[in-house]
Amino acid sequence: MNYASYAFPAVCGIQAGKRYYTAMVPLEVIPVIFQTTNAELPPEIRSQRALNEKRVPQIRDYMVENPDTYVFSSLTASVDGNMEFKAIDENNPLVGYILISLSARFLINDGQHRCAGIIEALKSRPELKNETISVVFFHDEGLARSQQMFSDLNRYALHPSKSINVLYSSRDELSVITKNVVDRVDAFNGLTEKEKVTVSNRSKALFTLSAIHAATAELLKGITLPAEERQQLAVDFWETVSQHMPDWTDVKRGDKKSSEVREHSICSLSIALAAIGYSGNKLLRSFPDDWKKYLDRLDNINWRKDNEDWKDLIYTNGRVAANRTSQKALSLYVEEILMKEEMKV
Repeated sequence: MNYASYAFPAVCGIQAGKRYYTAMVPLEVIPVIFQTTNAELPPEIRSQRALNEKRVPQIRDYMVENPDTYVFSSLTASVDGNMEFKAIDENNPLVGYILISLSARFLINDGQHRCAGIIEALKSRPELKNETISVVFFHDEGLARSQQMFSDLNRYALHPSKSINVLYSSRDELSVITKNVVDRVDAFNGLTEKEKVTVSNRSKALFTLSAIHAATAELLKGITLPAEERQQLAVDFWETVSQHMPDWTDVKRGDKKSSEVREHSICSLSIALAAIGYSGNKLLRSFPDDWKKYLDRLDNINWRKDNEDWKDLIYTNGRVAANRTSQKALSLYVEEILMKEEMKV
């Protein structure tokens, strides 16, 4: 090879009868070789969607705040220019390094937001420059092929559910608190769907992990306590609430089937949990020392779906509407019942 080039350690592979290369690229090289998609270009002449600027700071902060634990999957790029693979030796024909001309043009097929986030993170943490990210390089075959690659790479992508994100997160404090709540609150333990954001008809679960997470977020909003105290407060709150939710305890004891409760009551729906969490936040702030006694008033709420109060409050076309309007309406409804005398003062 008689031209100036980048050289990256790489492995050669074959897909659809064509060679491609997975290389280890130092992060300091990423700003040099990659450019993000110009949003001003018409979409039909771009190789992928325009960059969503709002996502970049999130990726940057994730990397900057977790320099010892961050993890990224591979970038995928097409190379418009000279590219040559050199094997280590005859015994390792697929392992070696790849030479790419300095004048080559790189098109990102997948990972432009990761790429932009890395570029921004290096500005805050330049010491990360010598770390690497794997990049899968393909020979560029023109715009049509690049667009097809983007479509194919994203066609079957499936984002993990909110419940799975909570379940697997050990970094996010609220996720950790939520998992402890589910483990320690008897009514939740064993009755929480931890993978999906809905409960299937045949499931024994009453709740979803994502719903408990959202409700606990409402409960703890603006409450500044050490993490362990926030966690204990959340456990105490939901344990106390469960004592005033007979359907929950009946299912836990085996006196009722969860499917029966789900069919006839809204008490386990995300909209109800969030309303209780919202109202609980008001109690914790207003009555930090004796908030538990106000939860006795949960006994006054009829959670059955045929409750006439729900018709104009949370129902649309005969079904519970899980939107912001109905969520706010139900939250204010529960708040008024729990704090009605105090609100009149």
